[in-house]
Formats: sequence, structure tokens, C-alpha cells
Amino acid sequence: MINYQEILDKIYNEVYAEQYRGKVADYIPALARVPVDKFGMAICTIDGREFIVGDAHENFSIQSISKVFTLTLAIDKAADTLWQRVGREPSGNRFNSLVQLEYENGIPRNPFINAGAIVVTDSIFEGIGKTKNNILRFVRELSNNQTISFDEEVAESERIYGDRNRALANFIRSYGNLNHAADDVLDVYFHQCAIPMSCIDLARGFLFLANKGFSPIANKQILNIRQAKRINSLMITCGLYDAVGDFVYRVGLPGKSGVGGGILAIIPNQLVVAVWSPGLNEAGNSLLGTLALELFTTYASNSIF
Repeated sequence: MINYQEILDKIYNEVYAEQYRGKVADYIPALARVPVDKFGMAICTIDGREFIVGDAHENFSIQSISKVFTLTLAIDKAADTLWQRVGREPSGNRFNSLVQLEYENGIPRNPFINAGAIVVTDSIFEGIGKTKNNILRFVRELSNNQTISFDEEVAESERIYGDRNRALANFIRSYGNLNHAADDVLDVYFHQCAIPMSCIDLARGFLFLANKGFSPIANKQILNIRQAKRINSLMITCGLYDAVGDFVYRVGLPGKSGVGGGILAIIPNQLVVAVWSPGLNEAGNSLLGTLALELFTTYASNSIF
């Protein structure tokens, strides 16, 4: 049996020796204050084992990792119409690009770029308050942590500095691909990105994607096998935006990143691994987090390839 704790300890020592840690997401003031030297990593296996190292219990803003939660809700609720409104192809562009939307008549390339995630949020929208409560209830259930809530300071920063996202939402609406008021949908979207969770919360919360759609934490079937497979497929092709090719080359796992410095990765039928290091590379993904996951699949020899 693989000694995951020994591997995590080895990774921690190697990664912590790195001199350059990247740059925190300073365009969101609440994130700019996070110390760049933070690092945590957690593993949850489908048979109930857990391993942690570093700051794995410390909360951080999950940002775009939240898009996997809302996509899961949307697939369960609106699967028949969702893929008429959002594509399933890698974008090759920045996560907040407007250019591609115009070329493709308001249909976002995939659900993990900002435009696509806004449409996904619109597809589960039932009013601002109810939708936010539904998302929180879902996240709490999957991670077995009832203390998870929204960070209102981060959500307000998202709103104040969210001009690009407002442009995306209104542009999508101009093509008839947003069914509700842009500001209402964005209120939910800004809040979902402002959920603080720890590495261990994330690893527990996404176990269903490693376990054919069944969550051992919530003890229920969240998605069917086909739906879980499709989300994993989308993560491996679209989860790290225009750096997804480099991530797959180096790490070899389905993954999803956020500008809070978190990265989530799935090994189907085995485990979920989550890492947090707030310093980002030029593509907006955690610099040391990517390195840590590359070392993990190397030392554990458990890439999907």
C-alpha cells in the first residue's frame, strides 16, 4: 500500500525549499493580503483514509473551484438544456476573455471559463437568496462541514472589481443566453467564488468524482457514473484554462484551479488530492501547487496515464 503521508511530507520539504513562490491575486484586495508562504495539501481516499501536511486545515477562498460544485448542480437539474447553452471545448484563451464570446455568438466555450460559469449559475438560479442557500447546503453536505459560509468581504471585492464579469454577463444576455437579470446572477456568482474552504474540506467534498458519483462523506449518490465521468473529462480538458495542456503534461490528472491558490485533482477510483499555495504563475494557477501535484503523481506513480 502506498504511504501517502510519507509522500506528502517529502513533497512539503521539497516545495518549501523553493525560493520563488509566484504572486498572489492582488486584483482582489481581500486575496492580496494572504501570505505567499502558505502551503497545505490533503488527500482523501474513497475507502476513508485521510492524509494532510502543512496548512491543510486553513481556509482559503476557493474561487473558480466553486465552478465544479455549480456545474454538478446544473447537470443534475438542467442537463437537457445546459449543453445547448455552454460548450465543452478547451478555450485556449484567458479565463475572462470577451473575444471568443463574440466569435461564438454568446455561447461560452466551456463551463469553467468565467462566461461559461456565469451561464451555469444562471441555469440553477431560483432567486438570489434561494440559489445561494442551495449552493451552501450542497457544499456543506459534500464536505461534512456545516460551518462553511460565504466570505462577504471577498464577495464585495468581487463585486467592486468585477467589471469584466459584468461585461461578460451582459454580453451573454445580449445574445439571449442569460435568462435572469445579469446583476442577480452575478451576485450569486460572486458569492460562490467567495466560499472559504480548506484542503481537507475540498478533498472530502469532491470524493464523489473519484467514486463514480457516490459521496462516501454524504453517503449518497450525487451523480450517476456517466455524469461523474463527464465532469472529470471536462476538468482534464478545461480545468486550468489556457494552461491546461501544461498541467496535464506535468501532473496527468483531471484538475480544477482557483486564483485563491487552490488546485483540486482527481484520481478516479482512488482518491482526491487538494493543494493550496496562494502564489500564482502567469496563467493564474498556483505555482507551487502545480509543482506539488507533479511531484505527487511522480512519487506515487498514480497518474491516469
